[in-house]
Amino acid sequence: MSRAVKQPNILLITSDQQHFSTLGAINDRISTPSLDMLCRQGTRFDRAYCPNPTCTPTRASVITGMYPSQHGAWTLGTKLFEDVPVVGDLFSKAGYFTCLVGKAHFQPLASRPGMESLECQPILRDLDFWRKFHGPWYGFEHVETARMHADESHAGQHYAIWMEEKGLKNWKDFFQPWPSDPKKIDKRRHYFESVKRIWSLPEEFHYSVWTAERTIAQIDRAAAEGRPFFCWSSFHDPHPPYTVPQPWASMYDPANMVPGSLMSDEHDGNPVHFGMTQRESPDFRSLWPDDGAIHGAHSHLHTVEELQKDMAVYYGMVSLMDKQIGRILQRLEQAGQADNTLVVFTTDHGHFLGQHGLIAKAIHHYEDLLRIPFIVRWPGSVPAGAVSRTIQNLVDLAPTFLSAAAIDIPGCMTGVDQRTAWCQDKPVRNWSITENHHGTHVCNMRTYVDERYKITVYARWDDGELFDLQEDPGEVCNLWKNPQAQELKKRLLLKFMQATMACEPIPMPRIAGA
Repeated sequence: MSRAVKQPNILLITSDQQHFSTLGAINDRISTPSLDMLCRQGTRFDRAYCPNPTCTPTRASVITGMYPSQHGAWTLGTKLFEDVPVVGDLFSKAGYFTCLVGKAHFQPLASRPGMESLECQPILRDLDFWRKFHGPWYGFEHVETARMHADESHAGQHYAIWMEEKGLKNWKDFFQPWPSDPKKIDKRRHYFESVKRIWSLPEEFHYSVWTAERTIAQIDRAAAEGRPFFCWSSFHDPHPPYTVPQPWASMYDPANMVPGSLMSDEHDGNPVHFGMTQRESPDFRSLWPDDGAIHGAHSHLHTVEELQKDMAVYYGMVSLMDKQIGRILQRLEQAGQADNTLVVFTTDHGHFLGQHGLIAKAIHHYEDLLRIPFIVRWPGSVPAGAVSRTIQNLVDLAPTFLSAAAIDIPGCMTGVDQRTAWCQDKPVRNWSITENHHGTHVCNMRTYVDERYKITVYARWDDGELFDLQEDPGEVCNLWKNPQAQELKKRLLLKFMQATMACEPIPMPRIAGA
């Protein structure tokens, strides 16, 4: 393996469930000075998509370069098996220090024989185990991880150890009671932060502070050892519950928030599960009796006032995270490593804040959920201050990182090398596919999007969605059943099938005729 240039460091910074509009560079209602600086110093990609709109499948795609239907962690509650090839192993073999700090979520919140999970209770709070365990794990030589969001009960792992070492011995009091804890809730000190939206946890103990601090420690470690690094700094916010310490909880006035909305009769032309979200007590089991718990299969009815309050806290969570991202970027500058570090900021999937009458994440493949913020900075290679509309997908991260480091891309990776798009703004792909598979019945869909159109098909339904993103960027007019759009639908279905075939892995080149 020959190299004409010094091995670049690779720093992947991700948030969790962040709407593509929550960057100060494009939205003057939110303050993100660190990410805005990254935009000025690099390129912002406005057509980036996730391979799956939930955590585990997409996060597994990030480290495998494969789609969820290929790497096996096809939905939440499944596990990425440890024998699946991952990008970190290739970086390790090339001499890199590899590390993950923050949220992993490669495994489910339950464990059973043959599908053992480290990310489940009670092991999440077995701090003696986590004091001894730092990897290797999924290609990362060093791991420091935590599973919860905000004040959820499954706090623990390396984050809890850090809080104790910082002097917060009673850290459990700031998180929801552990469901299996025999202590009664009314005998515990508990704040119900997700209801109040103001988290009494001091900012200095917040997990975004922990993620930044420990990421910086790993960057310094790699420098001390004289090795380039491949580091995933994985922030937990702004994933609900909506709660954050002061002053961030009050940083934004709810009255100034403008959440999305549902247009009158918008869902009349959509499949039945769209309109069901606007009922008080919808019975989604009548549609998907075999699919178990499905994110978004519930009533999404919220008042505008509640949406504004949630949105204000959501923005506060982003701004706190942005401050901590700034610390990491500043450390790169101080250490003289910024010029030789490829930095990518993105998220695992999007989020609804009232758009189309929806909240959080759901089974509805609108741009709000599938499209994501995406920024690339690589001094001397990626244009500064640029905006690109070349289509990106998170499944492309692994092969592109390998390409940047001049490491061979294995045939099992089905993402594409986006280096030409990043460095020269020349399209590498003209379409993106997002999978979403929840079970054995109907809730199994895929979406194809190209420069203008977007089409979604279901495994066992004749119904679907077709949107013209150029003429209808708000996705309020579903053309699936429109008589004038039937020829367009046929063409798109053919392109969809061809794109699906293009995603097939080719583990090795053909070397003989037989």
